Amino acid sequence: MSQLLDRIAATNAWVPLVRKEMHRVLIGQEALIDRVFIALLTNGHILLEGVPGLAKTLTVKALAGCLNVSFKRFQFTPDLLPADLLGTLIYSPSDGAFKPKLGPIFANLILADEINRSPAKVQSALLEAMQERQVTLAETTHPLPDPFLVMATMNPIDQEGTYQLPEAQLDRFLLKIKVDYPTKVEERQILDLMATSSPKIITEVSTNPEAIKASREVVNDIHVDDRVKDYIVELIYATRHPEGYLDDMKHLIRCGASPRGTINLTLASKALAYLHGRPYVTPQDIKDLVPDVLRHRVLITYEAEAEGITSEAILQRLLERIPVP
Repeated sequence: MSQLLDRIAATNAWVPLVRKEMHRVLIGQEALIDRVFIALLTNGHILLEGVPGLAKTLTVKALAGCLNVSFKRFQFTPDLLPADLLGTLIYSPSDGAFKPKLGPIFANLILADEINRSPAKVQSALLEAMQERQVTLAETTHPLPDPFLVMATMNPIDQEGTYQLPEAQLDRFLLKIKVDYPTKVEERQILDLMATSSPKIITEVSTNPEAIKASREVVNDIHVDDRVKDYIVELIYATRHPEGYLDDMKHLIRCGASPRGTINLTLASKALAYLHGRPYVTPQDIKDLVPDVLRHRVLITYEAEAEGITSEAILQRLLERIPVP
């Protein structure tokens, strides 16, 4: 265990440096910054839900600026085509051959703005890139850069002209984060910092993709006790078979979390322990991450929607009912 502690100390020096630099332009949003780090450390992707103006775009741009990696932003619209995202083949008159022209998705950090405004073809094209980390043009497969992080946003207010994300795509996101309004104190700090035509510019932090890869290797070795593993499995199982856990709410769950939820909850908790400098996962890590990892994987019934009961409320009840090891 002491050897693992030494490895954590030797590899996570870039985390506080990036965090400090991001806080030069971001006020509050500690949980969001932590979740972005978790996605980076676990090769995951993030779905953000929040009204416009809550610094979702700024968060990704700040991270890209700190890490000195490429960043692309897409505004998803109903007329977007897969080729606009992935690229296409271009005919070359000089040699009579078709050559690939790679699309803007070949960047390290991708902001998919209002992803639910894109049609099914674009969503399925993005699905391969997110899951397989590659793009296929004609018969040739092109690997995407590493690190590769997709942060997609959804506007919970304006639903006109949107396409509901299928469950298969929702399940590909490691985390679904709900971004809320800042507090009154935070908003005053935002006013003092950002009410200018010349906002602060992020400075590149001395790190590189190799440092992130080294951190990932340590995250994989973070210890998870067997009792904590059993706790994770029981939480996931309870979302599928709520009998005995939530007899009064079992009619409100349409579909429970998949095994990918079990895997992602474990991976995310390892990354959170790493960010806290611990070589082991605690039950509190699990409880902190359950809403973000499972809120989009536990599907509620129409009856629950009519009663105003959310998946977060159901998950909170489960956390209260299941004994903590």
